Amino acid sequence: MGNIAISIRNLVKNYDGTEAVSNISFDIKQGEFFGFLGPNGAGKTSTINAITGVANFDLGKIEVFGNDVVKDYRKARKFIGLAPQEFNLDPFLTIIETLIYQGGYYGIPKNVCVKRAKELMRLFGLYEKRNSSIKALSGGLKRRLIIAKALIHKPKILILDEPTAGVDVELRHYLWDSLKKLNKNGTTILLTTHYIEEAEKLCDRVCILHKGNILEIDDKKKLMKKFANSQITVELADKTKKIPKEIKRYNYKVDGKNLVFFEDNIKVNEILKIIEKNNLKIIDINIESSSLEDIFIGMVKKNG
Repeated sequence: MGNIAISIRNLVKNYDGTEAVSNISFDIKQGEFFGFLGPNGAGKTSTINAITGVANFDLGKIEVFGNDVVKDYRKARKFIGLAPQEFNLDPFLTIIETLIYQGGYYGIPKNVCVKRAKELMRLFGLYEKRNSSIKALSGGLKRRLIIAKALIHKPKILILDEPTAGVDVELRHYLWDSLKKLNKNGTTILLTTHYIEEAEKLCDRVCILHKGNILEIDDKKKLMKKFANSQITVELADKTKKIPKEIKRYNYKVDGKNLVFFEDNIKVNEILKIIEKNNLKIIDINIESSSLEDIFIGMVKKNG
């Protein structure tokens, strides 16, 4: 398997006769920050549940560092830390107790577990609240604890299902910084998110899912280069009555005093030379490029 952390081949998952995941295949490399993007019902959580053994799947094969998730479940599961969207916490335990008990499930000695718990509490800003009961915590602190709990056994893979759902902007950015540090230190991260900005900030590679199918999967920068649309607006001093013939080969429109170009990979200098050559005075130039969110919305609309 080499440097492949998760390998999925021909995965199919049905719920009551409805195909939630439709014969998808992909690999996640060791050390990668991989993003699952898709609207509700796209198949993101169903795929995660299949990887972690939370739910059975109908067809296909999944391996985690070469271990079959069905035949070698225990070996495969030890590599994974799962932070679900729901709060699966005992309200009567404290933060430190929650982490120690979770470590116990993996056979980690208590003294080792306490040390690891302190590291994680400091990483996620939980240390000052370590003796607080779960029921006294805010939603944001619970969200941090869910992720810390998933990491207590030092898994090679961290799976995050909508980790910043319902949290404020400040906490979202705090969690982003913490996750970047984890990934930089070698943890492979699989992230599902509705926040396109989140995937754009964090992920190396993204997979866009829709109705159980993969629409696109590629390096984030390559994906943006492949599907992004640039728009260049050139504001002229006066309305132009006659468009230079050299400009007519481009995809453009005239909007009052503006010439608006819609093609990708246009060299701005090339356009400026044509305009200046035809004695048209330029007042301003504005260049806009599509974001990952624009690409995502466009793909989902296109595929119904």
